[in-house]
Amino acid sequence: MTLDLSPAEIGHAAAAQPWREPARFWGGLQAATAELPAPLVALSTAALRWNADELRRRAGGLPIRVASKSIRSRGVLDAVLALPGFRGVLAYTLAEALWLAETIDDVVVGYPSVDRASIRRLGASAELAARVTLMVDSTEQLDLIDAVVAPAQRTPIRVCLDLDASWRSRALGHIGVRRSPVREPHELRALAAAVHARPGFALVGVMAYEAQIAGVADRAGGRAEAALLRRVQRASAAELVERRGAAVAAVREVAELEFVNGGGTGSLERTAAESAVTELAAGSGLYGPHLFDHYSAFAVAPALGFALDVVRRPSPDRATLLGGGWIASGPAAADRLPLPVWPEGLAYEAREGAGEVQTPLRGAAARDLRAGDRVWLRHAKAGEPLEHATGIVPVGPDGRAGDEIPSYRGEGKCFL
Repeated sequence: MTLDLSPAEIGHAAAAQPWREPARFWGGLQAATAELPAPLVALSTAALRWNADELRRRAGGLPIRVASKSIRSRGVLDAVLALPGFRGVLAYTLAEALWLAETIDDVVVGYPSVDRASIRRLGASAELAARVTLMVDSTEQLDLIDAVVAPAQRTPIRVCLDLDASWRSRALGHIGVRRSPVREPHELRALAAAVHARPGFALVGVMAYEAQIAGVADRAGGRAEAALLRRVQRASAAELVERRGAAVAAVREVAELEFVNGGGTGSLERTAAESAVTELAAGSGLYGPHLFDHYSAFAVAPALGFALDVVRRPSPDRATLLGGGWIASGPAAADRLPLPVWPEGLAYEAREGAGEVQTPLRGAAARDLRAGDRVWLRHAKAGEPLEHATGIVPVGPDGRAGDEIPSYRGEGKCFL
C-alpha cells in the first residue's frame, strides 16, 4: 500500500490534535480496527502528519534525515520523505541500507559495518556505491573493507566520519553514549586525512550524535533530577557547539564535505542553530513513543499504538492480555515497558510486568474488561514494535482503517 500524508484533510485533522481527547482518539483507533486480529499495530495518519510538521518547524529550515531504526517500514519512510523538509535516510545496518537504496538515492549507515557480504555487494555496484555512505571511526574499518574488496577492484566507497559527541564532566564523568573513539578536532582531522589519502574511498560527511541531549527527556523524574539534567544538557550543548565547529572546520581543510549531520528528535532546535551543521537526523518524533512525552521544549503525538486481546480474568479487578512483552531496548527499568493507555486506569502487576505470552493488568478499568476486549498500549521506543508485527494499519481522519502497510518483518527482513 502507498501511504500519502499530503492531503489537506489529514493536515486539518492534525491541527485539531484529536489525541488530546483520549476517549475520542483511542476509541477511534479501536472502532476502526475492531474486526482485525490482534496483536495489531495502528498508525494515526493525522498524528504522524502533526509530528512530521512539528519536526520540520523545529528544524528551522535544515533538512531532516529520517532515522530508519525508528520507522522500520518502507511505506512509512517513503511517505515521510515525500513531505517538505525531509531528505535521505539514516540506516542502522549496511544490509538494510542496500535494500533501501533500491528505491532511495541517499542512505547513510549510522554505524560501522563489518558485514563482508554486503561490503562486497556495495563495492561491486556503481549505483549502490553512489547511493550509500558508510560510517567509520577508525582506520581498522578501512582495512577491513580493503581486505574484503581491494580498492582497484571496487567502485569508490563513500565514507562519513563519526565524531564522539558525549560530554566529559569533571564532576560526573562520561555523559552520553559510547560511540566513536574520535573526540578532538585534531583526531578527526587525522582520520579525515587517512581516508582522503587512501584509494577506493571518498570522504563526504561528518556525523556527531548528542544522545545525552537528543535522547534523554529533561522533565523525567523528580523536580531536582530534571533541573540537574537540564543544567547538564546546557553545559554539554555549550561544549559541543565549540568542539563540533572546530572539528568540522579541521576536516574541511582536508576535503570538501557534502553534509554534516547532527541532532535527534530531542535536540533539533539546538543543533539547527549551529553553523557547522548542514542537516539533522530524527525518527522517534514521528511515531511519538512514550519515552518522548517528557521534554520541556516540545510535545509529540502518540501516532503509533498497539492493541492486545484480553483472554482471561484471574480476579474481578484483573484482566490478562495475550502477549505484551514488547519491552524496549536500553537500561532495564520500568520506563522500558509498554504503557497501557486505553482504557485508562490500568497498571502492571509489580512481580510480573509485561510477559512474553501473557500480561495481567490490574486497576478499576480491569473490572469492566471481558474476554475478547482490547487494550491499547504505547511502546517506549519508536520502531521496535515493528519487530513484533508484519504490518501497520493506517487509520485516516475519516476514522477508517486503510490497507496494511508492511513492516520490515512483513517484507521478510530482519536486520538486527
